[in-house]
Amino acid sequence: MPQEKSIYTSPLVERNASPEMAELFGPQRKFSTWRRLWLELARAEKKLGLDIKQGQIDQMARHLDDIDFKKAARYEQELRHDVMAHIRTFGDAAPKAAGIIHLGATSCYVTDNTDLILMRDGLKLIAGKVAAVTDLLGKFAAEYRAVPTLSFTHYQPAQLTTVGKRATLWAYEFAMDLEEIEHRIAMLPLRGVKGVTGTQASFLELFDGNHAKVKRLDKMVAEAFGFKKVCAVTGQTYQRKIDTTVVNTLALVAQSAHKVCNDLRLLANLKEMEEPFEKYQVGSSAMPYKRNPMRCERATGLSRLVLSLATSPPMTASEQWFERTLDDSSNRRVVLAEAFLAVDGILQILSNVFDGLVVYPKVIEAHVAAELPFMASENILMAAVKAGGHRQELHEKIRLHAQAASAEVKRFGRPNDLINRLRTDVSFAKIDFAKVLDPMAYVGRAPQQVDEFLRTIVDPIRRRYKKELGRKVELKV
Repeated sequence: MPQEKSIYTSPLVERNASPEMAELFGPQRKFSTWRRLWLELARAEKKLGLDIKQGQIDQMARHLDDIDFKKAARYEQELRHDVMAHIRTFGDAAPKAAGIIHLGATSCYVTDNTDLILMRDGLKLIAGKVAAVTDLLGKFAAEYRAVPTLSFTHYQPAQLTTVGKRATLWAYEFAMDLEEIEHRIAMLPLRGVKGVTGTQASFLELFDGNHAKVKRLDKMVAEAFGFKKVCAVTGQTYQRKIDTTVVNTLALVAQSAHKVCNDLRLLANLKEMEEPFEKYQVGSSAMPYKRNPMRCERATGLSRLVLSLATSPPMTASEQWFERTLDDSSNRRVVLAEAFLAVDGILQILSNVFDGLVVYPKVIEAHVAAELPFMASENILMAAVKAGGHRQELHEKIRLHAQAASAEVKRFGRPNDLINRLRTDVSFAKIDFAKVLDPMAYVGRAPQQVDEFLRTIVDPIRRRYKKELGRKVELKV
């Protein structure tokens, strides 16, 4: 038997995902959910008139979590069927109920319904963490609502914005993701009790042709697990398109994370902002001075994984034959769990980063000061015209001065001296340059947009997810 440290284990669990998400997709939760599905099926069948004794129900209920995994593995090795292996194992633990466990059901009753239950619960965990990330960005936006900074289009300096306004762009991405997650949770159905190929024939036989009882059975099991909806029809499996919608929803979070982390990596290069850097953290084994944005790099790497995983469910859905084929199973065992684990890990990283973002206002001011003379040229032109100048003549003078100043910057690496050039030009002698060069004159409604965004978008999220906010996240590595 290989030693524990010689066997591959998933970095998603060891390095990234939270314990609660790793547990959600672990074997204990999976197979105890199978047992709960068998229990609720038996309870509903008993209530609807089948000859199932309360003692059988009680014995099943006492053994939902004490799973003998070694015994189940031996059964599966013998039977080559995981569901039958766990039926036998459950029956050994609850022998009075052994004859009625899985009565009328097919394997997909437990496998598919469990997948839907776990995805529903996983989405709820993700929703809380997306809300927490949005809250942190909201706090950051409020703090820096009126700090002017260069905005960029095409990664070239554009007009001014504020540090806080830029943070609202990041936060809005996650707020939109949260809306989609909440929609997905609300729309997610349980497969329900549909039988071998979705016709419910076995249950119709059990209830002597009583269609009303069969339909009621379907709803009773769904309600027991908190689902308001069941699939209207299924084959043996629920429509694999549902997996596509869930993983696509997770991929939205990955898109948002990738975008914001790329922005932060670029800002780190500009030395305007940085992710947290701990006292004893090493940036590079070779270059002691480096402060690499390793958290954001890690998040972008995981985001790419999720985006690649999102291509698999639609292929699986399109490959299903008639009522079902089994080439979906091995794929889904990997894709569904890893998509959730990866997004959970991404959100863990983002919470840690956003809770400790470092801003360097003086660097930001210097960058603004270097570009503002060019941006202010139109306002300078208007002020000079108001002072009695000729618009076309003034425009030409500014153009020539701006080109000369640009050459000083680009060709010789010297500071932008446009304002000094204009100050020495008699055509602009009446200009109040201090007023014209106030950065706040160029940020538009950015501070007010921050306030409005927090009030209309972030505050409602904070109210809905009050219990999920404010938790400190310590990364595993």
